Amino acid sequence: MYKKQTNRQLTIYDFDQPLGLTMNPENRWVKKADSIPWSVIEDKYAALFNSDRGNIAKPLRMALGALIIQSEFQYADTEVVNQIRENSYLQYFVGLPSYKDEKPFDASSMVHFRKRLSSEILIEINELILKPIDDGADDNDNDDDNDASGSENEGTLILDATCAPSEIKFPQDTELLNECREKLEGIIDVICEANHLPKPRTYRKMARRDYLNIARKKKKSGKQIRKAIGKQLNYIRRDLGYIDAFLEQGYTLGTKQADLLGTLRKLYEQQLYMHTSRTHKVQDRIVSISQPFIRPIVRGKAKNPVEFGAKLDMSITNGYARLEKISFDAYNESECLIVAVERYKERMGVYPERVLADKIYRNRTNLSYCKELGIRLSGPSLGRPKKDQKIDKKQEYTDNCDRVEVERGFSLAKRKFGLRLIRTRLEETSLCVIALSILTMNLSKVSLRIFLTLIQRMSLPRIEPLVNP
Repeated sequence: MYKKQTNRQLTIYDFDQPLGLTMNPENRWVKKADSIPWSVIEDKYAALFNSDRGNIAKPLRMALGALIIQSEFQYADTEVVNQIRENSYLQYFVGLPSYKDEKPFDASSMVHFRKRLSSEILIEINELILKPIDDGADDNDNDDDNDASGSENEGTLILDATCAPSEIKFPQDTELLNECREKLEGIIDVICEANHLPKPRTYRKMARRDYLNIARKKKKSGKQIRKAIGKQLNYIRRDLGYIDAFLEQGYTLGTKQADLLGTLRKLYEQQLYMHTSRTHKVQDRIVSISQPFIRPIVRGKAKNPVEFGAKLDMSITNGYARLEKISFDAYNESECLIVAVERYKERMGVYPERVLADKIYRNRTNLSYCKELGIRLSGPSLGRPKKDQKIDKKQEYTDNCDRVEVERGFSLAKRKFGLRLIRTRLEETSLCVIALSILTMNLSKVSLRIFLTLIQRMSLPRIEPLVNP
């Protein structure tokens, strides 16, 4: 059962403070609450929290507000509840009508909030927050230094890709196979104990000893690693044979065990293929048994050439970030340029005057697309430089300086808003945290922009009217 809030917007003057205290309207959480169209979001997504069973569902403002607070400070679920309980401004931000020294909800509800508010919904909410800014954006907010003022295109679109690493142990084939073997042995034990069957011989002590012999060595040769992988594959093949025999006899598994068995079987098939083919590459390679959706993302960075997590494309327009694409599967980011430009056209009504992107975005398809629409795509032309080619170094320098803004956005989202390490365990909740980090970063900029606007208005000198002598 869901109790929908009234359409009347909660203001700071409606919030009941204890002991006669008054709320400061200049507080940052008050500014953030004023910059979010709660009533519009409530009308659009309240059905997600509608339930005909159990207790009354929490309002959407409370769910979204709690997730924003968590993304802002990187609190644990329990700490988020405690902070809201102790802070009246946070209680106002999540939509409570008055201060109460009690928990607004249980910490376990945070998991349900992340499941209900998917990444697609958060991306749409981010658009609702930025829509008033896009509608009121003028030419002074653009950083364009181009002389082509006669062009119908306006504005600048900055585009780049990065990876949001997940919190997993660095995958090694021997460790993955050892974990796979142990989980298969656990499934065998569950089947035998539930049906009072004698346990088959799995040689688990011998398999454990073989794994420790290679794991404890500081220096391992390729021949030793290959031999250890082959032994673990033999143990796993035997365990899978036992489980298949049990299933043929009519014994069943639970839903979670069946899903785990499918993951373990796929891991075995991938490792067996790489072992027999003497290769280290396979499609949709599993690097974590607990999170089989995570894939290795080759980034080519000096510090981390390969990262394990979700890959995302982010665009910057007028200083605010938007997620253009997010996926746990590796993809070519050049495919996102045309989609990002078309979305810019839907928001602004015109195409951008220039697109600042990395070299990988400058393929023939994107170059011809931008040339047809009169969009200048930054960077050198393809192929060898022409003999009499003239390079505008000032324009090139300006583009490189302006393109740093997207790198600055990545840095801010990773250092402050949790994009550096995703700690959630499910695929949908991980995508939710990534989208929420971009939304929270934009929300901080919006509230800061409102505050600076007020400061500028207060600091403007008063102009006295001219009086004729």
